[in-house]
Amino acid sequence: MNPEMVVLVHGLWVSARNMGLLQHRLNAAGFHALAFSYPTVQTAPRLNAMELDAFCRKLDAPVLHFVGHSLGGIVLRHLFHDYPDLPLGRVVTLGTPHQPSSAARSLSRIRPGRMVLGRSVQEGLLGGAPPWDARRELGCIAGTMRFGMGTLVPGIPAPSDGTVAVAETRIEGMTDHITAPVSHLGLVLSQRAANYTIHFLRHGRFPGSG
Repeated sequence: MNPEMVVLVHGLWVSARNMGLLQHRLNAAGFHALAFSYPTVQTAPRLNAMELDAFCRKLDAPVLHFVGHSLGGIVLRHLFHDYPDLPLGRVVTLGTPHQPSSAARSLSRIRPGRMVLGRSVQEGLLGGAPPWDARRELGCIAGTMRFGMGTLVPGIPAPSDGTVAVAETRIEGMTDHITAPVSHLGLVLSQRAANYTIHFLRHGRFPGSG
């Protein structure tokens, strides 16, 4: 029997390589994990979702799970809204600002910030992404260790992972929510966050949930 497939979608300013450790841990847990790479700044989330759909169509998977880090979770929201006939599966987002990002809002006020954010703000980091498709079970993981480059950006409410506030990681229609004492980048490196992800993909709930 083939293992269940998981597509990993990375966050802003990085590539699929950023998901390598989490990919390895998911494979070791018995899944078949694949990482999707996309231009985070040059192309808007909706267009990246179109490319992700084409990527997924090539997979022979009756059940298809997804894990999105940060901006990757917003790409997934566009994916499920625009392409609702994809195989059903569970979804985990890691530090995704499902609410408008206070860090992106601060950066967008200055020209250099707008340049580094690029098209990621179009129906993306500043809001406007489609609502959650409640047919899919969604688990949201938030970090609570305020560390990293995001700490240089003012106006991020506490608690946060240094880049995204915990309150920003919640969305109407999500199945479960949990926090981990890690930073924004740490969400894809942490063993604890990986364990939470694996548990949700298997059971549709995080450990300790009712």
